[in-house]
Order: sequence, then C-alpha cells, then structure tokens
Amino acid sequence: ATMSDAARAGTVDVKKSNTAASDKAKSDAVSNEESASRISAALGVFQALILFLICILAFSTRLFSVLRYESVIHEFDPYFNFRSTKYLVKEGFYSFHNWMDDMSWWPLGRFIGGTVYPGLMFTAAIAYHLLHAFRFTIEIRNVCVMLAPAMSMLTALATYFLTTELWDSSAGLYAAAFISIVPGYISRSVAGSYDNEACAIFAMIFTFAVWVRAVKRGTIFWGAVAAFAYFYMVLSWGGYIFLINLIPLHAGVLMICGRYSHKLYVAYCTFYILGTLLSMHVQFVSFQPVSINSPEHMASFGVFGILQLYTYFIWTKSMVSEKQFKYLLRMAILGALALLGLLVLAAVSGRVPFLTARFKALLGSTSNIAIVKSVSEHQPSSWTTFFFDMQCLVALVPVGLYFCFMNITDANIFIILYTITAMYFSSIMVRLVLVLSPVVCVMAAIGASETMKNYSNVSWVSEKTSSKNDTNEEEEEPEPATKTVRKKGGKAAKTKEAAKPLAQSQKDILAKLKRRSNKIERREKKAVAFLTGVMVSVALLLLFYFYTIHCTWVTSIAYSSPSIVLAAVNNDGSKTVFDDFREAYQWLKFNTPEKARVMSWWDYGYQITAMGNRTVIVDNNTRNNTHIARVGYAMASPEERSIKVIRELDVDYVLVVFGGKIGYSSDDINKFLWMVRISGGIFPDVVEAEYYNAQGMYTVDRTATPTMLNSLMYSMCYYRFGEMMTQYGRPAGFDRTRNAEIGKKDIKFRYLEEAFTSEHWMVRIYRVKKNPGLDEYLPAL
Repeated sequence: ATMSDAARAGTVDVKKSNTAASDKAKSDAVSNEESASRISAALGVFQALILFLICILAFSTRLFSVLRYESVIHEFDPYFNFRSTKYLVKEGFYSFHNWMDDMSWWPLGRFIGGTVYPGLMFTAAIAYHLLHAFRFTIEIRNVCVMLAPAMSMLTALATYFLTTELWDSSAGLYAAAFISIVPGYISRSVAGSYDNEACAIFAMIFTFAVWVRAVKRGTIFWGAVAAFAYFYMVLSWGGYIFLINLIPLHAGVLMICGRYSHKLYVAYCTFYILGTLLSMHVQFVSFQPVSINSPEHMASFGVFGILQLYTYFIWTKSMVSEKQFKYLLRMAILGALALLGLLVLAAVSGRVPFLTARFKALLGSTSNIAIVKSVSEHQPSSWTTFFFDMQCLVALVPVGLYFCFMNITDANIFIILYTITAMYFSSIMVRLVLVLSPVVCVMAAIGASETMKNYSNVSWVSEKTSSKNDTNEEEEEPEPATKTVRKKGGKAAKTKEAAKPLAQSQKDILAKLKRRSNKIERREKKAVAFLTGVMVSVALLLLFYFYTIHCTWVTSIAYSSPSIVLAAVNNDGSKTVFDDFREAYQWLKFNTPEKARVMSWWDYGYQITAMGNRTVIVDNNTRNNTHIARVGYAMASPEERSIKVIRELDVDYVLVVFGGKIGYSSDDINKFLWMVRISGGIFPDVVEAEYYNAQGMYTVDRTATPTMLNSLMYSMCYYRFGEMMTQYGRPAGFDRTRNAEIGKKDIKFRYLEEAFTSEHWMVRIYRVKKNPGLDEYLPAL
C-alpha cells in the first residue's frame, strides 16, 4: 500500500511537471508568435516606407525639364493629345466621342473618336476633375505635363506587385527601385511627355501582375480583374497587341509542358471572354478581336479553342475506355492537321490575310513602305541602345533567368516568355525598348536579390553554424550501448541496442573522423567565405551606385530637353535658348486669318494645330499615305509645278524648318530625301536618283543637280541665305549643318512671298500669292 501510494504521488508529480512544461511551451509559442508578428509588422512598415521613397524618387527624377525650362509639352505627338484633352474637358465625353476635326487633314478632316486610343485623355480629364472637386484649381496643361511622372509612381508599385507575385517582396523592392529611374522607361515618362505610353506601361505591368495572380489563384475574380486591366491597356495604346499574344502564349506553353490545371482554365477563359468583350467597346478597335481580317488577335482565339478541346478530352478520358479514347485522340489529331492545312492554304492564296504587312513587321520583316521607314523609332535597335537605356541591368538579366530556370513555376514560365519575346521585338524596333525595360528590371531584381541573399547568408550564417559545430564536436561523447525503457508495471530495465551492421558502423566512424580532420580546413574556408561575401556585396552596391549616376545623367541630359525649345552652351559657358518654334506658331496664331490653311511636312502638323490654331494639310497621324505624298511632291518639284498642288489643296501658307544658320540637324533639308522617296512611290515624276550629284552624293553645294537646286524645298530654305555670313572665315551662304556653301544663292519666287522668318532662321513661313497677276500664266503659255 505504501509503495502504491508513493507510485501514485510520483505519477501526480510527473503530471504536474508535464502540465507545467506544456504550459511553458504554450507560453513560449505564444511569445514567439507575438514577436514574429511584431517583426513582420515592422518589416511591412519598413517596406512601405521604402516604396514611398521609391515613388518620390520616380516622380522627382522626371522633373528636370520643368526645372530647366518650364512646364511645357514635349515632342510632336503629345501636342495632339494635349489639344484633344482640352476639347474633352471643355466639351464633354460625348462631344469628344463624336468629334469630327476639320482642322486636320484638309480637306478630308479626321474623325477623332474613331481614330485614337482615348485612355490617356480620359485619365488626364478624370485627374483634372478630381483635383478641381477637391478645390485644387490646376490648369489642364499642368495636369498633362505632370501626368507621366505621376503614372511612373503607379508603375513602380505595379512592378513591385508583379515581382512579389513572381518571387518575393525583397526582389519586388529591387524591381521598383530599378524601374523608377531606368532610362528606357524615363524616355517616355518625363514631365511634359504627354504620350500614350505614359499610361500604357503602367497598364501593361499591372495586367501582367494580375494575370500571374489569376493563374496562381485560379479564381474568376482575379481573371476579371486582369480583363479590366487589359481593357485599360486597350484604351491607352496600340501595344495591347503584345499582351493579347503573350498571355495566350503563356497558357499554350503551360499546356505543352504538362502544367495544365483547372486554375489555368478558369483564369484564361475569364480573361479572354471578358477582355475581348470590353476591348470591342473601344471604337478604334471595334470588332477586330473577333475579325478574321486581324491576324494579330487570332492567337488568343486559337488558344481559347485549344483549351476547350483539351479540357473536353480530359473529361472524355475519365468517361470512356482507354481504347475508345485512343481512337478519339487519333481522329482529333487528324482533324486538327486538316484544319491547319486549310488555314495555311487560305493564307497563301490570299483568302485569309494572315500575311499582312503589319503582321510581317511584327515578326521582323523589313517594311518597304517609305513613310514607315522614315520614322526613326521604327529602326532596328543597336547594341549601344540597350546599354544606354538599361546600363548594368543588362548584365543582371542572365542571373535572374538562371534563378527562374532553377525554380520553375507557372509564374516563372510567364516572366521567362516575357523576357524572350520582349528582347526579340525590341531588337526589331527601337521604340519597343520601352516594352523591354520593365522585364529587364524584374529579372535584374530577381538576380540581384538572390545573389545578395546568398552571399549575405554565407558571410554570416556559416560563421555561426561552424562555431556551433566545432563546440559540439569537441564535447561529443560516445553514445551508451544501452538505454532505459519504462515497462507497463512501472519498472525500468536496461535493454541492449541492436547490433549495427559492420559496414554501417565503419561508415559512421569514417564520417566522424572526416568531420574532425576537416575542422582546420573549415576554419580556413570561413575567412574566405566572409571575404567573398563582402566583396560581392560591395561590388553590387558599387554597381547600383554607378547605375544611379548613369540614369540621372541620361535623364537630365538626353531625355529632359523638349524639342519645342532648344538650348546650346556657348564657348564662354553662357546658355542660348532657341525658341523659334513657339515664336513662329504664335505669329501664325495672331497674324493669319482664322481659317488659314498651312502646308508643312507631317512632322509639324500637331504642333501647328495645337499652338498655332490653324488648319493643316497633313499631320503626325500619317493615316493617308497618298495625301502625304502630294505634299512631298509639292516640296520636291520646282515652283511652277508645285503651285498646281498648292492651289488644289487651297493652301494659304507654307512652313519649312531650316537649321543651316545655327547647325540644327533635324531640319527639312535633312528630311528632304524621305519626302522624295514617299512622293516617288505615288508619283512617277519624282525620281530619287535625280537628287544626287554626279558622285552619287546628296549635297546642297554647287555640285548638286538642277533638280535639287530648283526644288521648292531648297528655294524656301535658302531664300536670302546667300547674303548671310554665318561663320567667321567662311563665305556668305555657308550652311553650318551640311558644312558646305550653298550652290544657288540668287533665289526668286513667282507664286510665293516670304511672310515670316524666326530669330534664328529655324522656321520660315511663306505666303501663297492669291493674285499674282499675268506672270502666273506665262509658263503655261
């Protein structure tokens, strides 16, 4: 009885001790959870602070143009967007949607609502009305100037979201920091760059991020969010074609790789159906997504159909026998091959326009259309372009690709496909470097983040673990051959451990000896690992420092100079500002009739209508190649032949841009050969070879051909220029841009007269004589 009482007391003590130990373990677990939650909350706040600073950096680094010049719209296309936004804010949505602009493409006009992607205008108008609703009375011009820097902040957040979905939050911070200052994106998002890409890049990255989440979650909600993000992309830019081909490519590759899932089916079907229906509400797009005449949209429809068939076959396989399924599979393959053959036959025969010029250009085919080739943005990219616009990130992209291939997931397959396709298309067209820049930032962020983590772990964790292992090995004792086991009756007994096989014992002994013999060797490697980690970390930090310096320099020098206002530094360090464009447009606005029509090359059409408020014959929309060719024909012909075209188009003034006095290289004389080529494609009278001298060179000196010297463009640019001394030690009429003395100095007009020449002779305007007298009819007689 005494022994049983003692046993019961011992059992109670054991239960109390076990209860106390379990309570202590629970309290420790709760405290650990609380500390972990505090740490995670602190890290979340810290990440939010970093993202806030990145947004401030993205906005402020794009303000160089405003600080150095003023709040002004840049380039050419943004002036049409600015004019359209003013009309939208003043007249409202429905008036804008049905706007027939009679100041463009005289006498044809332009239906604005059906020929633009209105997302940029809608965004600026909404921002303008919201600011005024909160009593911030900001002018619409300033809203348009600052819209691109504001959207760059959202782009940085969207890049963080995308990279976090692909990898982790630390890589997301790297990506957001990279894209906030990368020159490839800044080139289209500086203050004053009011172009479609300002909103489109944010829409593209956000669509990709939501698509990746939709594939990971497999819910209708995220598929619908991706469709609405895609709709905003369609509203903003014609580059939505890249999205509607990349996302189906991702879905198709996942099926080919055997990674099909119901999540993919739900995400893609929701995205495609809802996104296609929404995109057809954009008037410029209309029924193209479901039209057989638009091969750019066929891939998305094809993948949608294949996905339905694949899902059907999976369901059929579960419902029929294996023999019946093989028969159905063979019949399906034969049907698919027959359908593919019919499509190829229809494309070759021209029944289905799968081989259109636009589709070939997307695949890298060289365009033979002169007006397309004349645009500098459509030229192939050089290697220096990638290093100029992305600097060290180009070297980090392979590192990010390596980590993505080492950890293959559905999301990583998407970013790999995005990288490959964007690299290919950006090499075809320099404008598409803008599409490549975000994925370069994401890949470089993954590579930099993982590299920094790995070498940080080696330099610190290995030191601690190695010291612990050394201490444990020094204090290591041989395990006892017996162990104590409690039996049912409460008695303890010693049982011998089962004998180990001889081979296993030898392996254990050899492993222990090897660990002991390598103690000194590990201590030597520990110092090397620490030094390597420090060296790699410092190297990456230096790389990021020089990347920041390069991006800031490129932004301030190359991408923050508005083309409407030019500046030059004199020998004494002073600065000269050339404001000839605005001077000429203001002269047009206040010194010409309100209904006056101005003929110029298409580059300046948007600026003339937006700043000069005058009707133009052609503009930057380049929607009618024949109309542009007529203007080129008038410029390339002698005055006696040009006047016929000028009279037909009812032109009142002719404007040319000339840089021979100050050395401005982007003038009309340097663009003149493209006018000749474009007009020569429509009018056989214009032959390009007649504008080259005997040596086959394009010159403006005395060796130039009579066709060149007598052309209307040559006469308007060099009228009275032969009397001017432009440079000390050079003869009169010396062209500083072409570095040559002009070949014809005695230039006279019969049907035109000089109306205005800007201060630095950059813009020259000529008035068309309405009643020239009998001299007009002498050449005809």
